Amino acid sequence: MSVDDGSGSSRRTPLLVLGKITEILDAFSLARPALTLGEIQQATGLPTSTVQRLVTNMVAQGLLDRAGDRIRIGVRMAYWAAPAVKGVDVLTIVNPVLREIRDATGETACFFREEQGFRVCVAVAETRHALRRDMYVGKILPLHAGSAGRVLLAWNAELTETVLARPLEPITGTTVTSAERLRELVRQTRADGFAITIAEREDGSSGLSAPVFDSATELVGALSISGPTLRMPLAVCEGWVDLLVGSAEKLTRTLGGRYPS
Repeated sequence: MSVDDGSGSSRRTPLLVLGKITEILDAFSLARPALTLGEIQQATGLPTSTVQRLVTNMVAQGLLDRAGDRIRIGVRMAYWAAPAVKGVDVLTIVNPVLREIRDATGETACFFREEQGFRVCVAVAETRHALRRDMYVGKILPLHAGSAGRVLLAWNAELTETVLARPLEPITGTTVTSAERLRELVRQTRADGFAITIAEREDGSSGLSAPVFDSATELVGALSISGPTLRMPLAVCEGWVDLLVGSAEKLTRTLGGRYPS
């Protein structure tokens, strides 16, 4: 079997070609869904002639779509993505990502869902540090305190109104107990695409969270990093935003999801 590797020659090296195709597909993201040939070349580092040949072939096969000078992932890919994620347990996809985050930051990585007006930890990769926040699968926490709760509220207007309609009990000295202030923070979280909180639920602890969505743009849950403020001051949390948001986007894409407009 001979395969065009994009350089104009035919070789028996299909894996090399697939690697290049994968690099091109990986250049696209939910934040950058449309790219020019030049932007694809910069993102992949592949020779311009290789990018031009492979993109032309990928457009012809429906792997990519082209409109003018802008190129997008092909609609045909959705037909393959749908059966790939159908029936897949979300946690089988989430857990490896949690371990990646834990290993990259050294801190506990969690995944939260909303259940009956609370946030519940449904997956966790614990830090290896002796000093840690108490977190385990099944732990139930309030929605009005902490970064994960902020994210779960930010993309669920009905849930937000329910939470704001009831007393916001103080847990620490910095827990947000004003409905007006919480509404403002929830709105800001949606605008930013992530949330950072310090000592809202537990003194001396920090957390940052980002949303994960499914194919219907419904919120699947909140991906979080948490740990002692001693190791996670605000500056450190801010430095991990790109890592966390990128991981949440990776999960969203793996689930065939997309962000709400």
